[in-house]
Amino acid sequence: MNRFLKNIPMPAVGLMLSFAALGNLLQSYADIYKNILGIISAALFILMTLKFLCNFPGLKNDLSTPIGASVFPTYSMCIMLLASYVKPYYGGAAYGIWIAGILLHIVLILYFTNKFIRGFKIMQVFPSWFIVYVGIAVAAVTGKLFHPMIGQLAFGFGLISYFILLVIVGRRIFIVKEIPEPAMPTLIICSAPGSLCLAGYINSFDEKNMMLFWFLLIISQGIYIFAIIKLFALLKLKFYPSYSGFTFPLVISAMALKLSNGFLINQGIPVTAFSILVKIEEIIAIAIVFYVFIRYLMFLIKAKPSKS
Repeated sequence: MNRFLKNIPMPAVGLMLSFAALGNLLQSYADIYKNILGIISAALFILMTLKFLCNFPGLKNDLSTPIGASVFPTYSMCIMLLASYVKPYYGGAAYGIWIAGILLHIVLILYFTNKFIRGFKIMQVFPSWFIVYVGIAVAAVTGKLFHPMIGQLAFGFGLISYFILLVIVGRRIFIVKEIPEPAMPTLIICSAPGSLCLAGYINSFDEKNMMLFWFLLIISQGIYIFAIIKLFALLKLKFYPSYSGFTFPLVISAMALKLSNGFLINQGIPVTAFSILVKIEEIIAIAIVFYVFIRYLMFLIKAKPSKS
């Protein structure tokens, strides 16, 4: 078992998060979809937790790299999302889990800032940096279930971080370039932060600024289109654990558009095209999440057992 756990790549935490988010995305169709996907996410969460506990030196090594340290916070993001699954059954425990996820994410932000921001090097910047600083906005997406004020604060931090990182990450991608092939799948992560902020804004605030709403919707969907175009080329790469970077961004983009569509309908200003686009983005999200899941299974089946 220990050998199997060692063979699971740390970036699989992103896939774990994606199943939890996909369950919320598809809940409107039937609770059974949310339950099944939640169980898959929880099972992966248990496996990844055991992996980290059984091989702490390996985790420590992953956290010493800019990509590893910036991808790992999807673990705390998943904790916040899974708390919403527990809420209907054990409200008090769910709140504790949610707070634990937020606190862990804050610790990871402080760690990352101390290690990689203090000695800033542009070549250490990757799109996964969005996960560290904007990822806490998951608390805004789920905040209404637990503590709206905390959710609103998380949204504010995530939004400010998003604007700052857009410049830094944009410079790395379009000017400096030279992103190594194994890290190329992280480019799709660029489509996640805007959508995450939008979903958090819709869920955490009763009164909404329409200019901010439209700005987040336009920029998030614009970058989503860029991500889909890039995805066709990136899927031709051989499998890398960073493939998990394909998943959550597409799920949260579909979720943000779905929430936006519902909000606009409630405001009496429906956009017919959005209903169609939501279905398309949902199908893409489902297909990519399960495609990456299958690729991970194939990778683990082919992987040689690690030496103890």
